[in-house]
Amino acid sequence: MNFFKKIFSSEKKETLDKGLEKTKSSFFSKLSKAVAGKSKVDDEVLDNLEEVLVSSDVGVNTTLKVIERIEERVSRDKYLGTDELNKILREEIAGLLSETNTGEETEFVISADKKPYVIMVVGVNGVGKTTTIGKLAYQFKKAGHKVVLGAADTFRAAAIDQLQVWADRVGVPIVRQQMGSDPASVAFDTLQSAVKQDADIVIIDTAGRLHNKVNLMNELSKVKRVMQKVIDDAPHDVLLVLDGSTGQNAFEQAKQFTAATEVTSLAVTKLDGTAKGGVVIGISDQFQIPVKYIGVGEGIEDLQVFNKHEFVDSFFK
Repeated sequence: MNFFKKIFSSEKKETLDKGLEKTKSSFFSKLSKAVAGKSKVDDEVLDNLEEVLVSSDVGVNTTLKVIERIEERVSRDKYLGTDELNKILREEIAGLLSETNTGEETEFVISADKKPYVIMVVGVNGVGKTTTIGKLAYQFKKAGHKVVLGAADTFRAAAIDQLQVWADRVGVPIVRQQMGSDPASVAFDTLQSAVKQDADIVIIDTAGRLHNKVNLMNELSKVKRVMQKVIDDAPHDVLLVLDGSTGQNAFEQAKQFTAATEVTSLAVTKLDGTAKGGVVIGISDQFQIPVKYIGVGEGIEDLQVFNKHEFVDSFFK
C-alpha cells in the first residue's frame, strides 16, 4: 500500500488536518528559516534542521535518527536541493514510523477473543484522562459494544463526579464508591458488574498521583491483582494518557509511568491547542509502545485512532 494513500474519511481527515495546524505552521516557519538562502542540503542546513526537530519536540534521539537518514541520502545522492527537503523529511519520518508495527488501525477495535475486554487507564491529573475515557466509551458504544466504566480514581471527588458526567452523557453504566474508597475494591466491583451484565468492554479510571512512584506502583499492582480474581488475564490493555501540549514533559511522564507499571498503549491528547505535535513522532519511536489514540479537538468525536500514514500526511500537507 502506498504510504500516503488516504484511508480516513474526508471528515475525519479534515479534523486531523485542523488539529495539527499549529504544529505544522510552527514547524514549517522554522524549517523555512533553517534553509533560507541555501540551495543545497549541507552540514549547516543539517545542523539547523536538527535544531528545528528538537525544538518541535520530536525528541533528541529520534531527531538524531532522522538526521542520520538524511545524511546517508546526501552522501548517496551527492546533491540534494533544499527544495526537496520537505519531501525527504516526510519520507524519512514515515520510514521511521513504519518500523513499528503499530499505527495501522483506522477504527476503534478491540480483541474479539477477550470478553469483557478490560482497559486500565493511567496518567497524571490534568492530562485529559477522564475525557479520554468518556470519548473512548462513546466510540466503543457507537461501534455496537456494551461498555461499563469504573471510577477507581477515588483520591479526588472531582474525578468520580467527572466520570459520572461522561457516563450519563454517553449513556453507559458506571460503578463508583465514595471518595477515599479502596481503588482495587472499585475495580473488583466493576469487573463483577460487567461480567453479570455481559459487557464487551470495561474501562477503569485510576488515580494520577506521581509524587511517590513507589506508592503509585503498589496501588496499580494491587488494582491489577484484585481484577485478576474476577478475570484472570485482566487488564488486557494499560493505556497511558499523555498531554501532547506539554512537549518534553510528556516524555518524562511516559518514562515515570513505564517504570511504575507495564504500559501497553498510549493516548496523546490536546494536540489541537499546541505547536508541540511532533511529540507523537518521538514518543512512538522512543518508547516502542503503540500510540493508539490522539486527541485533536474538544468535540466528542475528536478522539481519533492514531494512524501513522494519515498523521504524517497531515503533518506534511
